Amino acid sequence: MSAPILELDIDPVWGDATDWEALANSAAEAAAKVAPELAHEHLLVSLVMADDEEVHALNKQWRAKDKPTNVLSFPMLSRDEVLAAAANSNAPGMLGDLILAYGVCMSEAADKGISAEAHATHLVIHGLLHLAGHDHETGEAEAEEMEALERKALALLGIADPYADRS
Repeated sequence: MSAPILELDIDPVWGDATDWEALANSAAEAAAKVAPELAHEHLLVSLVMADDEEVHALNKQWRAKDKPTNVLSFPMLSRDEVLAAAANSNAPGMLGDLILAYGVCMSEAADKGISAEAHATHLVIHGLLHLAGHDHETGEAEAEEMEALERKALALLGIADPYADRS
């Protein structure tokens, strides 16, 4: 199965007890199975697994939000460009940048009662879908569509529905 190539930069705060690179690549493969526009090895994604301070600074600079968040997505291509690149198997493309915040990820995982690995996998999938042009913030139908894709990708990896307990 083809998936985007991930170039990883992992801050030491994430530790080495988990193979974060293998986890991220598995997440990318699952995302590509549910979102075929991602199923191309000519697409490149920069994935930074950072500390909260770095994500806080980026969130403040680029989104005017003075706090860290779990994942930031910086797409390099529009949705139409992603679909065009997917149709041309020889067209290389930088899909964009993803940045995960360690402390936020760990805290959210603990609050949800799930493993850090499961939550990080969800965040990578969520971010990749954003880079492919999906956006849960543009309306309820779009949010439901994106969440459905996330559920399917996570199910492929044996990870429970992260939205199941939502009221």
